[in-house]
Amino acid sequence: MLGDVKVRSQASQRRGSFPYVEVRLSLGGSASSGRECQRRRVRRLFSCQRYLHAGQLLNGRPRRPSLHMLDKDYVGQAKCMLLKVENWDFDTFLFERLTNGNELVTLTCHLFHKHDLLRHFDLDLVKLRRFLVMLQDDYHNQNPFHNAVHAADVTQAMNCYLKEPKLASHLTPWDVMVGLLAASAHDVDHPGVNQPFLVKTNHHLASLYQNNSVLEKHHWRSAVGMLRESRLFDHLPTDKRHQFETDLGSLILATDITRQNDYLSSFRSHLDSNDLSLANVKHRHLVLQIALKCADICNPCRMWNISKRWSERVCEEFFNQGDLEKKYNVDVSPLCDRSTQNVPNIQINFMTYVVEPLFVEWARFTGYTLLSRTMLAHMRLNKASWCSLQNQATPMAEGHRSDEDTDNDDEDEKVQLFSSL
Repeated sequence: MLGDVKVRSQASQRRGSFPYVEVRLSLGGSASSGRECQRRRVRRLFSCQRYLHAGQLLNGRPRRPSLHMLDKDYVGQAKCMLLKVENWDFDTFLFERLTNGNELVTLTCHLFHKHDLLRHFDLDLVKLRRFLVMLQDDYHNQNPFHNAVHAADVTQAMNCYLKEPKLASHLTPWDVMVGLLAASAHDVDHPGVNQPFLVKTNHHLASLYQNNSVLEKHHWRSAVGMLRESRLFDHLPTDKRHQFETDLGSLILATDITRQNDYLSSFRSHLDSNDLSLANVKHRHLVLQIALKCADICNPCRMWNISKRWSERVCEEFFNQGDLEKKYNVDVSPLCDRSTQNVPNIQINFMTYVVEPLFVEWARFTGYTLLSRTMLAHMRLNKASWCSLQNQATPMAEGHRSDEDTDNDDEDEKVQLFSSL
């Protein structure tokens, strides 16, 4: 089932881990049981080292300067932020700094405690942290956008949506756990380029998944591999483990932007006919898929200072891909040519054709709660700000297609332009 992902049995086979070392102690005259006891203690020490320290020391991520005497102050501030984790103005960039680059592990562990998932599913905290450290480490922090900070941001947003009254009253602990872990893992091991790039460069992942939801399937199967290696769910019945992996995949695959209109049409149809029953497992799962889709692209609905930062990052990732395509003499993907594109125009189109249609339907579903109205208000203010910046920008390079030039394009084609997200 895992395809490209190997369930690695020893840490030495995983990127950024300490090599597995079995220390043999020679204690002349000691009882056999005493030697075995000490051997277990040493092996346990190395096990802790490889999962608690590998992420900062050996995985290739730039090591952050120590906070030294301010450590306790920063930890205290991070804890204060977690008290407001359900606030829409939560700043994941600040949280990443306060946790010294452990934003995804810290946030997800906190949410598991908050929802009482450890007790309900009898989860081992050490195994949970082991899984989350592996997950966090397999995000590529050299990516301007698709990195662990983005994963933490999506997880925080997903938690906000799970707390919406209409949905929260019907959710089971299983739904909550699947939703949070899908948000945490939805872009793991993202290479910083989109599916069309992988296809036209004959990447092995494109061949493996037959050019269909390539990245999303890779994210899902990578997450499953880490779940199995961490043994987080080993105590659950086999059928439950398989069901969790299936549900996890269903949510992550829903984030494929090329299938945006399929999910949106289904959701809108249920809302129009007023037949959406959250007591129905399939209907509830559809809502979770829509919630994760919203969380994945919620950046334009954040406050301007946060939203603008995300917008600049995602466009920089687009442009980096365009630079690669030019370097290797392949066709430059739409939105990826920094010489003909600009951030305001990309964001205006993204909000118009991708974000707004989805969030309008989500607001209908929630009954226009305060959170939904806040998100729509932020999005419209941010769109106005980008329009203002676009008007101030220098004229677009010759050959660039403006909004007016694309009025006759099919709306679905415009959505496909954002297949990197």
